[in-house]
Amino acid sequence: MNLRVYYISSTIISVILLSTLVLVQVIAQPSEYCYQSENMSLSHANLYANDVSLPFRFPVDNITQDQLSGAVFASYGYSSASFDSKQYHVAEDYHKPAGSPVYAMADGIVSFSGPRGGYGWLVIIDHPALNLYSLYGHLSPSRWYIESGQVQKGQLIAYLGDPDENGGSKENPLVPHLHFGIRSGQRADYPSMGEWRWTAGWIKYCPQDLGWLQPSKIICSQEIPDSGFHNPKVNFLAVWWQEILFSALILIAAISALFSTIRKGYSFLVAGYSILFPIVTWYIFNRGLVVSYALIALYAIFIIIQMGKFIRRKQISKANASDE
Repeated sequence: MNLRVYYISSTIISVILLSTLVLVQVIAQPSEYCYQSENMSLSHANLYANDVSLPFRFPVDNITQDQLSGAVFASYGYSSASFDSKQYHVAEDYHKPAGSPVYAMADGIVSFSGPRGGYGWLVIIDHPALNLYSLYGHLSPSRWYIESGQVQKGQLIAYLGDPDENGGSKENPLVPHLHFGIRSGQRADYPSMGEWRWTAGWIKYCPQDLGWLQPSKIICSQEIPDSGFHNPKVNFLAVWWQEILFSALILIAAISALFSTIRKGYSFLVAGYSILFPIVTWYIFNRGLVVSYALIALYAIFIIIQMGKFIRRKQISKANASDE
Protein backbone atom coordinates (compact mmCIF):
# COMPACT_ATOMS: atom_id res chain seq x y z
CA MET A 1 0.00 0.00 0.00
CA ASN A 2 1.57 3.35 -1.04
CA LEU A 3 1.74 6.60 0.92
CA ARG A 4 -1.24 8.04 -0.93
CA VAL A 5 -3.50 5.26 0.28
CA TYR A 6 -2.19 5.63 3.82
CA TYR A 7 -2.84 9.38 3.63
CA ILE A 8 -6.39 8.93 2.38
CA SER A 9 -7.15 6.27 5.01
CA SER A 10 -5.74 8.41 7.81
CA THR A 11 -7.75 11.40 6.63
CA ILE A 12 -10.97 9.39 6.55
CA ILE A 13 -10.34 8.02 10.04
CA SER A 14 -9.61 11.50 11.36
CA VAL A 15 -12.81 12.87 9.86
CA ILE A 16 -14.80 10.04 11.43
CA LEU A 17 -13.26 10.59 14.86
CA LEU A 18 -13.85 14.34 14.70
CA SER A 19 -17.42 13.76 13.58
CA THR A 20 -17.89 11.48 16.56
CA LEU A 21 -17.01 14.32 18.93
CA VAL A 22 -19.83 16.32 17.36
CA LEU A 23 -22.27 13.42 17.44
CA VAL A 24 -21.64 12.83 21.12
CA GLN A 25 -23.16 16.24 21.77
CA VAL A 26 -26.53 15.15 20.34
CA ILE A 27 -26.77 11.83 22.16
CA ALA A 28 -29.89 11.56 24.31
CA GLN A 29 -29.27 12.84 27.81
CA PRO A 30 -30.99 11.57 30.96
CA SER A 31 -34.36 13.13 31.69
CA GLU A 32 -34.72 15.38 34.71
CA TYR A 33 -37.42 12.98 35.88
CA CYS A 34 -37.25 9.25 35.23
CA TYR A 35 -40.49 7.29 35.12
CA GLN A 36 -40.88 4.98 38.10
CA SER A 37 -42.45 1.56 37.90
CA GLU A 38 -46.10 1.37 38.91
CA ASN A 39 -47.38 -1.41 41.14
CA MET A 40 -49.76 -3.42 38.99
CA SER A 41 -52.24 -5.98 40.27
CA LEU A 42 -51.45 -9.44 38.90
CA SER A 43 -54.70 -11.02 40.10
CA HIS A 44 -55.99 -11.40 36.52
CA ALA A 45 -52.77 -12.84 35.09
CA ASN A 46 -54.34 -16.25 34.39
CA LEU A 47 -57.32 -14.57 32.71
CA TYR A 48 -54.98 -12.80 30.30
CA ALA A 49 -53.35 -16.13 29.45
CA ASN A 50 -56.60 -18.02 28.88
CA ASP A 51 -58.67 -15.40 27.05
CA VAL A 52 -57.78 -15.66 23.36
CA SER A 53 -59.56 -12.38 22.62
CA LEU A 54 -57.04 -10.40 24.65
CA PRO A 55 -53.82 -9.28 22.90
CA PHE A 56 -51.32 -9.86 25.71
CA ARG A 57 -50.40 -12.38 28.38
CA PHE A 58 -47.57 -12.72 30.88
CA PRO A 59 -44.72 -14.88 29.57
CA VAL A 60 -44.78 -17.26 32.56
CA ASP A 61 -47.54 -19.22 34.27
CA ASN A 62 -49.20 -18.19 37.53
CA ILE A 63 -47.14 -15.06 38.08
CA THR A 64 -47.55 -13.61 41.58
CA GLN A 65 -46.54 -10.31 43.14
CA ASP A 66 -43.72 -11.83 45.15
CA GLN A 67 -42.20 -13.32 41.97
CA LEU A 68 -42.02 -9.84 40.48
CA SER A 69 -39.51 -8.29 42.82
CA GLY A 70 -35.99 -6.98 42.98
CA ALA A 71 -35.01 -5.49 39.62
CA VAL A 72 -38.35 -4.00 38.55
CA PHE A 73 -38.77 -1.72 35.54
CA ALA A 74 -36.76 1.52 35.80
CA SER A 75 -35.21 0.50 39.11
CA TYR A 76 -31.93 2.27 39.67
CA GLY A 77 -28.99 0.26 40.93
CA TYR A 78 -26.01 -1.89 40.08
CA SER A 79 -26.24 -4.62 37.46
CA SER A 80 -24.34 -7.90 37.72
CA ALA A 81 -22.15 -6.71 34.83
CA SER A 82 -21.43 -3.20 36.08
CA PHE A 83 -20.52 -2.52 39.70
CA ASP A 84 -18.81 0.82 39.07
CA SER A 85 -21.88 2.92 38.29
CA LYS A 86 -25.61 2.78 38.83
CA GLN A 87 -27.90 2.15 35.88
CA TYR A 88 -31.59 1.74 35.08
CA HIS A 89 -33.18 -1.67 34.61
CA VAL A 90 -35.15 -1.68 31.34
CA ALA A 91 -37.23 -4.79 32.04
CA GLU A 92 -38.96 -6.80 34.75
CA ASP A 93 -37.51 -9.92 36.39
CA TYR A 94 -39.90 -12.82 37.02
CA HIS A 95 -38.47 -15.32 39.47
CA LYS A 96 -39.36 -18.90 38.60
CA PRO A 97 -37.53 -22.26 38.96
CA ALA A 98 -35.14 -23.42 36.26
CA GLY A 99 -37.02 -25.38 33.60
CA SER A 100 -40.17 -23.28 33.89
CA PRO A 101 -41.82 -22.76 30.49
CA VAL A 102 -41.70 -19.34 28.83
CA TYR A 103 -44.39 -18.19 26.38
CA ALA A 104 -44.79 -15.52 23.71
CA MET A 105 -46.56 -12.49 25.19
CA ALA A 106 -48.39 -11.77 21.90
CA ASP A 107 -48.55 -12.79 18.26
CA GLY A 108 -45.33 -12.05 16.41
CA ILE A 109 -42.23 -13.22 14.56
CA VAL A 110 -39.03 -14.52 16.16
CA SER A 111 -36.32 -12.11 15.01
CA PHE A 112 -33.51 -13.49 17.16
CA SER A 113 -32.81 -16.71 19.03
CA GLY A 114 -29.30 -17.43 20.19
CA PRO A 115 -26.60 -17.16 22.86
CA ARG A 116 -26.03 -13.64 24.10
CA GLY A 117 -23.46 -12.95 26.80
CA GLY A 118 -24.99 -12.41 30.23
CA TYR A 119 -28.41 -13.57 29.03
CA GLY A 120 -27.49 -17.19 28.45
CA TRP A 121 -29.98 -17.93 25.69
CA LEU A 122 -31.95 -14.95 24.38
CA VAL A 123 -35.13 -14.78 22.29
CA ILE A 124 -36.48 -11.63 20.65
CA ILE A 125 -39.98 -11.49 19.14
CA ASP A 126 -41.10 -8.67 16.85
CA HIS A 127 -44.78 -7.73 17.00
CA PRO A 128 -45.25 -5.76 13.74
CA ALA A 129 -49.00 -5.23 14.15
CA LEU A 130 -48.32 -3.48 17.46
CA ASN A 131 -44.96 -1.90 16.60
CA LEU A 132 -43.37 -3.58 19.63
CA TYR A 133 -40.72 -6.16 20.29
CA SER A 134 -40.41 -8.35 23.37
CA LEU A 135 -37.19 -9.66 24.91
CA TYR A 136 -36.82 -12.90 26.88
CA GLY A 137 -33.47 -13.37 28.63
CA HIS A 138 -31.78 -15.97 30.89
CA LEU A 139 -33.27 -18.90 28.98
CA SER A 140 -31.87 -22.41 28.84
CA PRO A 141 -29.54 -23.34 25.96
CA SER A 142 -29.62 -27.02 26.99
CA ARG A 143 -33.40 -27.39 26.76
CA TRP A 144 -35.67 -26.92 23.77
CA TYR A 145 -36.05 -23.36 22.45
CA ILE A 146 -37.70 -21.85 19.41
CA GLU A 147 -35.32 -20.88 16.61
CA SER A 148 -37.37 -18.90 14.11
CA GLY A 149 -40.77 -18.38 12.54
CA GLN A 150 -44.11 -16.90 13.50
CA VAL A 151 -45.54 -17.38 16.98
CA GLN A 152 -48.92 -16.87 18.54
CA LYS A 153 -49.76 -15.45 21.93
CA GLY A 154 -49.14 -18.15 24.55
CA GLN A 155 -46.96 -20.33 22.32
CA LEU A 156 -44.06 -22.03 24.11
CA ILE A 157 -40.75 -20.47 23.09
CA ALA A 158 -38.21 -21.78 25.64
CA TYR A 159 -37.52 -22.74 29.26
CA LEU A 160 -35.72 -20.90 32.04
CA GLY A 161 -32.07 -21.81 32.39
CA ASP A 162 -30.15 -23.37 35.25
CA PRO A 163 -27.94 -21.10 37.39
CA ASP A 164 -24.78 -22.11 35.51
CA GLU A 165 -26.17 -21.70 31.96
CA ASN A 166 -28.60 -18.76 32.12
CA GLY A 167 -25.86 -16.15 31.98
CA GLY A 168 -24.22 -17.40 35.16
CA SER A 169 -21.49 -19.97 35.61
CA LYS A 170 -20.45 -22.68 38.07
CA GLU A 171 -18.21 -20.13 39.77
CA ASN A 172 -20.84 -17.36 39.68
CA PRO A 173 -24.30 -18.91 39.42
CA LEU A 174 -27.25 -16.70 38.54
CA VAL A 175 -30.59 -17.11 40.31
CA PRO A 176 -33.10 -18.51 37.77
CA HIS A 177 -35.45 -15.80 36.52
CA LEU A 178 -36.86 -14.39 33.32
CA HIS A 179 -35.61 -10.97 32.23
CA PHE A 180 -38.62 -9.72 30.27
CA GLY A 181 -38.64 -6.46 28.32
CA ILE A 182 -41.06 -4.72 25.98
CA ARG A 183 -39.98 -1.91 23.67
CA SER A 184 -41.69 0.25 21.06
CA GLY A 185 -40.46 -0.39 17.52
CA GLN A 186 -38.89 -3.50 16.00
CA ARG A 187 -35.53 -5.04 16.79
CA ALA A 188 -34.06 -3.76 13.52
CA ASP A 189 -34.91 -0.19 14.52
CA TYR A 190 -32.09 -0.25 17.06
CA PRO A 191 -28.31 -0.79 16.89
CA SER A 192 -26.29 -3.65 18.34
CA MET A 193 -24.13 -1.50 20.59
CA GLY A 194 -24.36 1.50 22.86
CA GLU A 195 -27.12 2.58 25.22
CA TRP A 196 -29.71 2.14 22.45
CA ARG A 197 -28.74 -1.49 21.73
CA TRP A 198 -31.61 -3.90 21.19
CA THR A 199 -30.21 -6.34 23.78
CA ALA A 200 -30.00 -3.79 26.60
CA GLY A 201 -30.69 -4.95 30.14
CA TRP A 202 -29.30 -2.02 32.12
CA ILE A 203 -28.67 1.47 30.70
CA LYS A 204 -27.54 4.88 31.89
CA TYR A 205 -30.59 6.72 30.57
CA CYS A 206 -34.23 6.57 31.60
CA PRO A 207 -35.72 3.51 29.89
CA GLN A 208 -38.83 5.29 28.62
CA ASP A 209 -36.65 7.84 26.78
CA LEU A 210 -35.21 4.98 24.72
CA GLY A 211 -38.53 3.30 23.98
CA TRP A 212 -38.69 0.75 26.80
CA LEU A 213 -42.11 0.19 28.38
CA GLN A 214 -43.18 -1.28 31.71
CA PRO A 215 -44.19 -4.86 30.78
CA SER A 216 -46.73 -5.46 33.55
CA LYS A 217 -48.46 -2.15 32.80
CA ILE A 218 -48.75 -2.97 29.09
CA ILE A 219 -50.11 -6.45 29.78
CA CYS A 220 -52.52 -5.45 32.55
CA SER A 221 -53.95 -2.56 30.53
CA GLN A 222 -54.60 -4.77 27.47
CA GLU A 223 -54.77 -1.55 25.48
CA ILE A 224 -53.27 -0.87 22.06
CA PRO A 225 -53.09 2.69 20.66
CA ASP A 226 -55.03 3.13 17.42
CA SER A 227 -51.84 3.61 15.41
CA GLY A 228 -49.76 1.20 17.48
CA PHE A 229 -46.94 2.10 19.84
CA HIS A 230 -44.63 4.87 18.66
CA ASN A 231 -40.85 4.81 18.42
CA PRO A 232 -38.95 7.41 20.45
CA LYS A 233 -38.57 10.71 18.61
CA VAL A 234 -34.84 11.20 18.51
CA ASN A 235 -32.06 12.11 16.08
CA PHE A 236 -30.99 9.11 13.97
CA LEU A 237 -27.30 9.74 14.64
CA ALA A 238 -27.91 9.87 18.38
CA VAL A 239 -29.10 6.28 18.19
CA TRP A 240 -26.68 4.79 15.66
CA TRP A 241 -23.44 6.80 16.00
CA GLN A 242 -21.44 4.13 17.83
CA GLU A 243 -22.32 1.39 15.36
CA ILE A 244 -21.69 3.70 12.40
CA LEU A 245 -18.28 4.66 13.77
CA PHE A 246 -17.31 1.07 14.55
CA SER A 247 -18.54 -0.13 11.15
CA ALA A 248 -16.62 2.58 9.32
CA LEU A 249 -13.38 1.73 11.11
CA ILE A 250 -13.86 -1.98 10.42
CA LEU A 251 -14.54 -1.34 6.73
CA ILE A 252 -11.52 0.94 6.37
CA ALA A 253 -9.29 -1.69 8.00
CA ALA A 254 -10.77 -4.48 5.85
CA ILE A 255 -10.46 -2.56 2.58
CA SER A 256 -6.88 -1.49 3.41
CA ALA A 257 -5.91 -5.07 4.24
CA LEU A 258 -7.60 -6.34 1.08
CA PHE A 259 -5.82 -3.74 -1.06
CA SER A 260 -2.46 -4.54 0.50
CA THR A 261 -2.95 -8.30 0.11
CA ILE A 262 -3.97 -8.05 -3.54
CA ARG A 263 -1.29 -5.49 -4.44
CA LYS A 264 1.68 -7.22 -2.81
CA GLY A 265 0.46 -10.78 -3.24
CA TYR A 266 2.69 -12.21 -0.52
CA SER A 267 1.63 -15.74 0.37
CA PHE A 268 1.68 -15.04 4.11
CA LEU A 269 -0.62 -12.02 3.63
CA VAL A 270 -3.03 -14.06 1.54
CA ALA A 271 -3.02 -16.87 4.11
CA GLY A 272 -3.50 -14.47 7.00
CA TYR A 273 -6.35 -12.65 5.27
CA SER A 274 -7.99 -15.96 4.35
CA ILE A 275 -7.99 -17.10 7.98
CA LEU A 276 -8.53 -13.93 9.99
CA PHE A 277 -11.15 -12.25 7.80
CA PRO A 278 -13.80 -15.00 8.12
CA ILE A 279 -13.22 -15.15 11.89
CA VAL A 280 -13.71 -11.40 12.31
CA THR A 281 -16.74 -11.45 10.01
CA TRP A 282 -18.31 -14.35 11.91
CA TYR A 283 -17.83 -12.56 15.23
CA ILE A 284 -19.33 -9.31 13.95
CA PHE A 285 -22.21 -11.17 12.29
CA ASN A 286 -23.05 -12.89 15.57
CA ARG A 287 -23.06 -9.51 17.28
CA GLY A 288 -25.82 -8.49 14.88
CA LEU A 289 -23.97 -5.64 13.17
CA VAL A 290 -25.19 -4.74 9.67
CA VAL A 291 -21.60 -4.14 8.53
CA SER A 292 -21.06 -7.90 8.58
CA TYR A 293 -22.87 -8.14 5.22
CA ALA A 294 -20.42 -5.67 3.68
CA LEU A 295 -17.55 -7.75 5.08
CA ILE A 296 -19.02 -10.89 3.52
CA ALA A 297 -19.15 -9.07 0.17
CA LEU A 298 -15.51 -7.97 0.56
CA TYR A 299 -14.43 -11.51 1.33
CA ALA A 300 -16.32 -12.75 -1.75
CA ILE A 301 -14.40 -10.19 -3.84
CA PHE A 302 -11.15 -11.42 -2.30
CA ILE A 303 -11.97 -15.05 -3.15
CA ILE A 304 -12.93 -14.16 -6.73
CA ILE A 305 -9.71 -12.19 -7.24
CA GLN A 306 -7.58 -14.98 -5.80
CA MET A 307 -9.34 -17.56 -7.98
CA GLY A 308 -8.73 -15.32 -11.01
CA LYS A 309 -5.03 -15.09 -10.13
CA PHE A 310 -4.83 -18.84 -9.68
CA ILE A 311 -6.46 -19.52 -13.06
CA ARG A 312 -4.19 -16.93 -14.70
CA ARG A 313 -1.07 -18.57 -13.23
CA LYS A 314 -2.23 -21.95 -14.48
CA GLN A 315 -2.76 -20.54 -17.97
CA ILE A 316 0.69 -18.94 -17.98
CA SER A 317 2.30 -22.18 -16.76
CA LYS A 318 0.49 -24.13 -19.44
CA ALA A 319 1.56 -21.63 -22.12
CA ASN A 320 5.19 -21.77 -20.97
CA ALA A 321 5.11 -25.57 -21.02
CA SER A 322 3.76 -25.50 -24.58
CA ASP A 323 6.57 -23.16 -25.70
CA GLU A 324 9.14 -25.56 -24.39
